[in-house]
Amino acid sequence: MSRFYLTTAIDYVNSKPHLGTAYEKVAADVIARYQRLSGVDTWFLMGNDEHSQNVHRAALEQGLDPVVYCDRMEILFRDTWEKLDVSFDDFIRTTQARHEAGVAVLATRIYSNGDIYEGVYEGWYCVGCEAFKQEKDLVDGRCPLHPTTEPHWIKEKNYFFRLKKYEQRILNHVQRYPEFIRPEARRNEIIRLLEGGLEDISVSRAGQSWGVPLPFDPQSVVYVWFDALINYISAVGYGTDQAAFERRWPADLHVIGKDITRFHTVIWPAMLMSAGLELPRQVFGHGFMTVNGQRMSKSLGTAIDPVEAADRMGPDPLRLYLVKEIPFGGDGDFTWERYDEIYNADLANNLGNLVSRVTSMAHRYCGGRVRPTGDASARLRDAGIGVTKMYRLAMDGLLLHEGVGAVFGLIDGTNRHIAEAAPWTLAKDPKNADRVTQVLFECTEAIRLAAVLLSPVMPASSREILRRVGESTDSLTLTRDGVWRDEGERVLQQAPALWPRKESQEAIRVSDKPEPTPAAAPAAAAATPSAGVAPAEPARISIDDFMKVELRVAKVLAAERVPKSNKLVKLQVDVGTEHRTLVAGIAEAYEPDALVGRTVVIVFNLKPAKLMGIESNGMVLAASADGGKPMLVGFETPPEPGTRVR
Repeated sequence: MSRFYLTTAIDYVNSKPHLGTAYEKVAADVIARYQRLSGVDTWFLMGNDEHSQNVHRAALEQGLDPVVYCDRMEILFRDTWEKLDVSFDDFIRTTQARHEAGVAVLATRIYSNGDIYEGVYEGWYCVGCEAFKQEKDLVDGRCPLHPTTEPHWIKEKNYFFRLKKYEQRILNHVQRYPEFIRPEARRNEIIRLLEGGLEDISVSRAGQSWGVPLPFDPQSVVYVWFDALINYISAVGYGTDQAAFERRWPADLHVIGKDITRFHTVIWPAMLMSAGLELPRQVFGHGFMTVNGQRMSKSLGTAIDPVEAADRMGPDPLRLYLVKEIPFGGDGDFTWERYDEIYNADLANNLGNLVSRVTSMAHRYCGGRVRPTGDASARLRDAGIGVTKMYRLAMDGLLLHEGVGAVFGLIDGTNRHIAEAAPWTLAKDPKNADRVTQVLFECTEAIRLAAVLLSPVMPASSREILRRVGESTDSLTLTRDGVWRDEGERVLQQAPALWPRKESQEAIRVSDKPEPTPAAAPAAAAATPSAGVAPAEPARISIDDFMKVELRVAKVLAAERVPKSNKLVKLQVDVGTEHRTLVAGIAEAYEPDALVGRTVVIVFNLKPAKLMGIESNGMVLAASADGGKPMLVGFETPPEPGTRVR
């Protein structure tokens, strides 16, 4: 069996984790879970970086011994990662004996090779980064990553690492192995840095007790960055268990933030080269998380608590947002409004509604059991096979957002398949029983396959979806479960909605009209002029009057009957720029299931009105002939949602 060793950056524990920190851990967890799903022996390491002066200061401010403080922070960090369903295999702390042993062995080895020497450092030091800065690195005299704190000018005895000695070797490696640094933008940055020349760096701090003692000078401690990087090898046995180290090292992937790419792609490789150890196979520098366009930062006060975000709708919707909405390697923005919107669009209205519709129809038309009957649709099966291939290519290439997007393409295709096959119409004739069963079997299979492929992103939700479609959730593998199956009977389970729609407080608009009585609701809900009464000659209007009515194309995402009403249907529609709730008096003409996926025309700029307690944000256009049932206005070739109708 092949193996895969994956790490994230270890975290400073001077304060609790924020959503930017969580983004890295969730993305790495998706990679680890995908590797396990692919049948790979995976080892996923996370941990805490505790030998920071900021950590020491935070402990003293709380009147705690630093180790006691770090013990408490470990519980807080572990609880956060558990809340987000992060499946790490090991959690290292830099105060652990195994790590200190690894630091001592590596530092001694580098020193013995003549690559550490004594000198004096004089220059700027950023307390936030806990890193020395050159003048060219500062912006208006401050660190660009920590602009709220001024850097200090420091002069002290240090031990230095001969980084410049490895300048050309590192450059050769980066150029020979393009995949070593990803994405390409990070790689280009490092090449420019190497071509511009390196300087030797400090590896110790004098006059401090919080840290790993330098083995060849116990009066100094190992500089926190030199110390921290070594966790990747100390965690797998370097300095304590050579056999274990040889089984796991080199790491296949370091997942880190783009602000620390230089440490991991220049300093860390040089340290390993000096010690005669293999380099990691790949370093991936992901982007920053912003909040309303502003960088997420503890010091700037823009940090969002990931536990709060997970509590809002559960960990899986948050994980989906972080992976699907943010291209891996690029920067991403988070707003509560967008979070609610994505939750409603992708989960409540799309995947969740699909699962509910298929399980409900299976019980309504097939007694809850579906099976292949021989009249298969090659289109949906081929879509499932094609999506699996795209998914694997994307995930293998760390294009996580594209992998998830491919799966949602299958979900969209399944919704279209239902709309076109119309099992509710077929079921009216008992002769179509086998065809109804086949259609629902195919949709069930597409749901099953989508749940398997989404399991690295939404593990708990995928297990529940698989349970509802009658599938085992034990020991999933892509080779066995990530393929389209055309055989077997499925016993489907009905249950409450997986993701109830959430109305964002910011999106709720209060109507300025009184709520009409139920008897008046249908007339207000849909434009269905009666042809049974000869109308008076209508007053003519000008083109300017007509242009005040804004008609737009909308796609129906979800539909359900309004309780206690024979005529009203509640619709969720996509109008291009947003999703809206509408109430339409068309229940006598259309089954709710038949409306999903349909393209309609709505009056976009109509003031909201409450119908049976539901706020309707627009009007669906329909017409009726001779007092008959209303017929929706539609298109031969539907335009995109949001298109203006003129």
